[in-house]
Amino acid sequence: MPRVDTHEFYQAAIDQHGATAEGVHWNSRYTQERRFDVLRALLPTDLSALTLVDAGCGFGDLYGYLAKDGARPGRYIGLDALENMVRVARERTGAEIHQLDALTDPLPSADYYLCSGAMNTLTKYETYCFIERCFAASRCGFIFNLLRGVDDSAVFNCRHPDEIREWAEQLGAAVSFREGYLHGDFSVAMLQASS
Repeated sequence: MPRVDTHEFYQAAIDQHGATAEGVHWNSRYTQERRFDVLRALLPTDLSALTLVDAGCGFGDLYGYLAKDGARPGRYIGLDALENMVRVARERTGAEIHQLDALTDPLPSADYYLCSGAMNTLTKYETYCFIERCFAASRCGFIFNLLRGVDDSAVFNCRHPDEIREWAEQLGAAVSFREGYLHGDFSVAMLQASS
């Protein structure tokens, strides 16, 4: 059973805040971009020859962030389950954006998968499946952030780095973490053993 109805959860935020960082449930554009800063730091310096998949791309804000930073990848693919987010992301980015569910639909192959915030409302089982599927679809690795804490919220999914390390080991991944950039948040780089 899902933790929340994703469509209702995000649609309520969009109705209140529009196509903004708050509309995808970030506290602010600052916290959204702070997380992007950390994900970017975990990627290779030169992205020009790489394919990146943004799983849970929302309105395409990560693409805009990378483009503004002069770090546009060779190919960017955005994935989101919500039709209205896909529509806005296509308009904003002009990039390849697909409407699909990363937990059930076939995923495109890419060098790296990225995810910022899209796992924050999943159950523990869904989180593991999301990580496993995105990692399997990547040639080099999966880089993502999660909320840190005890998983006792009816809405938000909190995990602990030790748990993610254990999952990474089960998947044969090399793993590293970044913490301390925002309270209650951590980022993970799960790299393929051959990378």
